[in-house]
Amino acid sequence: MDILTPEKRSWNMSRIRGKDTKPELVVRSVLHSMGYRFRVSNKDFPGKPDILLPKHKIVIFVHGCFWHRHAGCKYAYFPKSNIEFWLNKFKANINRDQVVTREIMEKGWQQFVIWECETKDKDCVRRVLKDFFGDKKQHINK
Repeated sequence: MDILTPEKRSWNMSRIRGKDTKPELVVRSVLHSMGYRFRVSNKDFPGKPDILLPKHKIVIFVHGCFWHRHAGCKYAYFPKSNIEFWLNKFKANINRDQVVTREIMEKGWQQFVIWECETKDKDCVRRVLKDFFGDKKQHINK
């Protein structure tokens, strides 16, 4: 049983942003400080990636741990009410993520996912980006 009224729940859900979220802004800030130039929120690309580096065919998704089910993460908790709805919602999100990954690979692009929980620490974001990009940095024009 939901502890909130349907109206209050609807209001809460309407406040969840789809773009320019705090985790996205953290990732974009770190990328920019590392010298990377990119595009944001391309609606014409499969999955509507949060960040694109078109010259190098790289897309970055900043996934919310709750919505995209980050395994083992404390933010990927399971709601206690409306269980069947949430099971279907999470399953659909995971399936859609898999389809998008295949479509991106078929286009010849590379995908990278940064999880919301990783964005709580800018140093962590910098480390995971450095690990992903490796020596690609030297090939990107500023």
